[in-house]
Amino acid sequence: MTSLAAPQRPRALRPDSRIAPIAPASPAKPDRIAAGKRELERLGFSIAPQRAMQADGYFTGPAPERRAEFLAALNDPSIDALIATRGGYGSVYLLEEAFPDPLPPSKPIIGFSDLTTLQVYLWQKYRWPTFYGPMLAAGLDRGCGVAHGYDLDSFQNALLNVEAGYAINVRGESMVAGSAEGILLGGALTLLEATLGTPWELDTTNAILVLEDRAMKPYQIDRVLLHLKHAGKFKNVRGFILGDFPECEPPVAGSPSVRDVARRVLGELKVPIVFGASIGHTARPLLTLPLGIPARLTAEGSGTLNILEPSVSP
Repeated sequence: MTSLAAPQRPRALRPDSRIAPIAPASPAKPDRIAAGKRELERLGFSIAPQRAMQADGYFTGPAPERRAEFLAALNDPSIDALIATRGGYGSVYLLEEAFPDPLPPSKPIIGFSDLTTLQVYLWQKYRWPTFYGPMLAAGLDRGCGVAHGYDLDSFQNALLNVEAGYAINVRGESMVAGSAEGILLGGALTLLEATLGTPWELDTTNAILVLEDRAMKPYQIDRVLLHLKHAGKFKNVRGFILGDFPECEPPVAGSPSVRDVARRVLGELKVPIVFGASIGHTARPLLTLPLGIPARLTAEGSGTLNILEPSVSP
């Protein structure tokens, strides 16, 4: 695959599409998974049965079983999309061996946090757009438009809209004003850093780069950002969308905050930056972002992301 390869857009979902839950990382509480399934059913989707796995430490199940579940859902022609139950840790174990070649046509893969690993891999290796959005037990279980829930408009636009582009108010604050166009890429900060040196290291050239995470000290975020900078990952980035970074308060009163760190490390790049967007780990309704799709970021006010092309095909 070359950097010029066109995105392999998946087919748009329909109101009666069949969605398969997958658990590539850590286990989720059954009641929260059930609530997330009910929300998808409320939207008109049907839910495929999920294979039972015995929890293995902090993994949902043994790596071969998690990998088999993922590949089975990809290869099942009755499955229209895959959605993660939750993140945590473990998706990287699915990449211990190369996926069978060729893969079937792309399908929407929805999730955030630890799903970043799979999303980056599928983009770098196969040019699959994926969807950085709610999971069954992380967003969908709470419902739409509520705290710790998800944003319905961006979810439906990303997965059902085949007519034209659309705009998303990212609900942040403009840190560096301006406007720029690029390919929307990124995910959880530490998971992006973990791709460095791997065969699926994320190519950030001409990207509108999404960076978010949780439960890190500001100095730890500083270290990761500087590592990515020194690795050349910010050299040709067109703009940044940064998340809330919850549970990342300064350890000592008066010491630099995450906002301070981001302004110092990224501000010198002179590209548009929106901080505090309602993405990934956030207590606000979680937006769905179509990774791998051309977009325009306007850092003005709360920030606007224009998705310039449909992220799914008819």
